[in-house]
Amino acid sequence: MPHVSCIGLAGPTASGKSAASLAIARRWPVEIISVDSALVYRGMDIGTAKPSAAEQAQVPHHLIDILDPLQSYSAADFVRDTLRLVAEINQRGRTALLVGGTMLYFKALLVGLDDMPQADIAVRERIDAQAKALGWPALHAELMRVDPVTAARLPPNDSQRIQRALEVFEVSGRPLSCFQTGRTHNPDSPLAPGQLISLEPLDRAWLHARIAQRFDAMLAEGFLDEVKRLRARGDLGTDLPSMRCVGYRQAWELLDGHGDTLAPAQLAELRELGIAATRQLAKRQLTWLRSMPQRRVIACDAPDALARVIESVQALLGAPT
Repeated sequence: MPHVSCIGLAGPTASGKSAASLAIARRWPVEIISVDSALVYRGMDIGTAKPSAAEQAQVPHHLIDILDPLQSYSAADFVRDTLRLVAEINQRGRTALLVGGTMLYFKALLVGLDDMPQADIAVRERIDAQAKALGWPALHAELMRVDPVTAARLPPNDSQRIQRALEVFEVSGRPLSCFQTGRTHNPDSPLAPGQLISLEPLDRAWLHARIAQRFDAMLAEGFLDEVKRLRARGDLGTDLPSMRCVGYRQAWELLDGHGDTLAPAQLAELRELGIAATRQLAKRQLTWLRSMPQRRVIACDAPDALARVIESVQALLGAPT
């Protein structure tokens, strides 16, 4: 059987990727590369569902806890780091197992990156000031005027992506959609399309129930205290990519409005906002996955989902040794 340098395991949040990755690691010599834009940050453990110390001790994990929340991490950074890590893992006689739900990262690795304009802090600050004055739906309307293709796929309150699309247009004079090449695969990618396994639910209600259970567990584990510790640093804010992660932004804004002690009504509101935001994230993740037609889809809500994942990996790597 030909050598497979890496395998991808993708899926929306709460689809069972972590459990499946550990099951794979118990059977084959792999090292896990996190494909998650939130797990790169130190001190953000509960709200990101970061693998526990015990789970990370079972198999080497990479691209976890590599940055302070003040820093930013791009798709280009991910591709650069992943190419290096895959080569290093292969040199150790192992297969890289790419696991996560940041679909932009998977897409960048599979398809390649366009020569996008660099971030411009001054332009971003100006766009943020406009958003504070007018609201993100108004800026979404402006994006619809200058880049209707991109605006059509973004919800009116998707501040991070609306900001980036307007920034690209202002810096380059070209809409973000013009930078999308339409390629379906980069022949130099270590991850071939047939090597991407995707966990996707047949019944969306199953995923919604898992999302609610996970958010309740996060609250019980002390998620709000985690956000309070981040706020207490004094150098972080919701303008940073780290604090825009699902759950963190909602908790931060409620604490801004009500102080560090939330009443039961505000805690219930946080639960409702966090679950709704996570559902929206899962919906976007599934939309991204549908744009990757050569993935191996496994119904994550099927009783035999894990067995089917193992079968798919065996088809790529051969029987466990």
